[in-house]
Amino acid sequence: MLQSLSRPASVGVAVSYERDADAAVQDAVSQLDTGDICFALVLIPDGLHLDRLAHALDRDLEGTPVFGCTTAGQITPAGYDTEALLIITFPKRHFRCASLLIDPLKPMSIQQIAADARRTATQFRKTADWSRLALIFADGLSKQEDMLVMALEMGLDEMPVFGGSAGNGLHFRETFVLQGGAFHTNAALLLILETDLEFTGLGFDHFLPTEKQMVVTHAVPEERLVLELNGAPAAPEYARLVGVGVDDLSPQVFAENPILVRNNMNYHVRAIQEAPGAHALSFLSAIDDGLLLTLGRGKEILRTLEAGLDVKSSQGRPPDFILGFDCVLRKLEIEQKQLSGEVSEIFRNHKVLGFNTYGEQTCGVHVNQTFVGVAFFEPKKRDLH
Repeated sequence: MLQSLSRPASVGVAVSYERDADAAVQDAVSQLDTGDICFALVLIPDGLHLDRLAHALDRDLEGTPVFGCTTAGQITPAGYDTEALLIITFPKRHFRCASLLIDPLKPMSIQQIAADARRTATQFRKTADWSRLALIFADGLSKQEDMLVMALEMGLDEMPVFGGSAGNGLHFRETFVLQGGAFHTNAALLLILETDLEFTGLGFDHFLPTEKQMVVTHAVPEERLVLELNGAPAAPEYARLVGVGVDDLSPQVFAENPILVRNNMNYHVRAIQEAPGAHALSFLSAIDDGLLLTLGRGKEILRTLEAGLDVKSSQGRPPDFILGFDCVLRKLEIEQKQLSGEVSEIFRNHKVLGFNTYGEQTCGVHVNQTFVGVAFFEPKKRDLH
C-alpha cells in the first residue's frame, strides 16, 4: 500500500505494522535507502517494547542519529493510524541537525534551558544560504511545556520553534522521547535543523467562542488542576454548561466542547485531560486562579483542515511534505463524527507525515486541540548541475 501512495522527494518514509519491536524495525529499515541519512525520526505506536525497539534501531541504523517519541497515533502516507511504526529519514543533501536532550524537565530551570539551547545553536556551524528551525518533542505528561516553550523562546531568539508533546495512546500514563539510543521520560528533545528547503509554519484549530464563560476560582497551577469554576466544583459546573451529566464526561465530550482562553485577539484551547474524582478538572495546558475561560463550539472541521493545509511556496508550488503535530483530541472528535476516512484523504493529498500529540508548541506558546506543522518545499536554490 505504501508504495502506491505519493511519496515525498526530500525525505524517506517507512511504515511497519509488526507488533514485535525487533521485527518492526527490520521491516521498516528494509524499506529505506540508508546511504545518505542525516538523522531518522521515529514515531512510535502504543504497545511496542521500548528497550527492544531502541536496541533494534541502534543495530539496524548503526551510525545514524535516531530521534523520536511515543505517540497517541501516527499520520502515515495513508493518513491516520494507531498501530504504525513510522520512520522518516532526513537526507544529508537537504538537512543538517544538532540535538539537545533536556533532562529532567521537572524541576525546571528556565534560565538553564535557555542557556543550553543558545549554546547548542551557537556551536552548530552555519551553512551559507541554508535556513534554520527548531523542533521540540516533550514528555506530554510533564506539565512543563508552557515554561519549556518560554525558555526556548529566550534561548533561540528569532528561530521558529514547532513541536508536539509525546503521547501514550489514550492511557495518559507515561510518555517518552528517544535520543542517544535510549528512551527518556520527564525529558524533552530539541532538534535544531538546517535545510536548503524552503519551509513555512502552520497552526490552526476549528473553534469559535460561545457566550458561555467560566472563571477559575480555585486551581492548583503546578498540577494543571482546577477544583472550582464559578465558585462551584469544577467538573459538575463544566458538565452543566455543556449539557451532560458528570458521569458522562469523557475524552470525546472534552474534544467536542473545548475550553478557550483569549490571548490578545486570539483564542487558544486549554484542553481538559480528565475529570479526576468527578469534581476536579485536569488540564493539558497551564491554568491559574482568576483565569477567564470561554466554552468553544466547532467550525466545519474538514473545511478548516483543507484550508489550513493549503499553503504554497514562494514559487506557488505545493509542499513536498508537511511534518504535522496533530492533537489527539482532534482525532477523537474526527472519529466521533466518523470523518477519519475524509481526514486521511486530505492528509494524503497534502503529504502530511507526523503524529497525534498531547499538546502542540508554536509561536512561543503551548496549545491544545490544534494542528501545528512545518510545510517543506523544493530548495530555494535549485542545483542545475
